[in-house]
Amino acid sequence: MSANLDLVRAILARWERGDWSWVGWASPEIEFLFADGPTPGHWTGVPGMREGFLDFLRAWEHLGVEPTAYRELKGERVLVLVQFSGRGKTSGFDLAQMQPKNAALFHIVDGEVTKLVLYWDRDRALADLGLTPEGD
Repeated sequence: MSANLDLVRAILARWERGDWSWVGWASPEIEFLFADGPTPGHWTGVPGMREGFLDFLRAWEHLGVEPTAYRELKGERVLVLVQFSGRGKTSGFDLAQMQPKNAALFHIVDGEVTKLVLYWDRDRALADLGLTPEGD
C-alpha cells in the first residue's frame, strides 16, 4: 500500500467517526472544491477549506460518510468512492432515501493534500477522470 493511500485512508477513518476537525493532512495552500451538488464552490488555503466545509456540514444533522472503494490514480491522486448519510436540518431530507453515490478526489504532493475535490455525483467524477465504474 502506498503512502498516499495510507494518508487518504487515515483521513477517511476520522471522517467515518464524525471527526471533521483534523486538517494536518492539508497543504497550507490547499485548493478545496465542491464540484457539483447543492453548494458548489471553490476555496483556497486551510481557512478557506474550513469555511467551505463547515458551511456544508451546518446544513446536515448526523452527517456520515462511508468509503466504498479506493483507487490510486496517476499523478499522485487517490479517488475515494463514498456514500454520505444524514438528514437536512432545514428540509428534513434524508440522504438514506436517495442513497447518493459520491466521490472525493485527493491530489497529494510530498505527503500533503494539495487539492481536494468533492463530488455529489460520482458519475461526474468518473467522467471527469475518464474512468469507468468497475462495479461500484
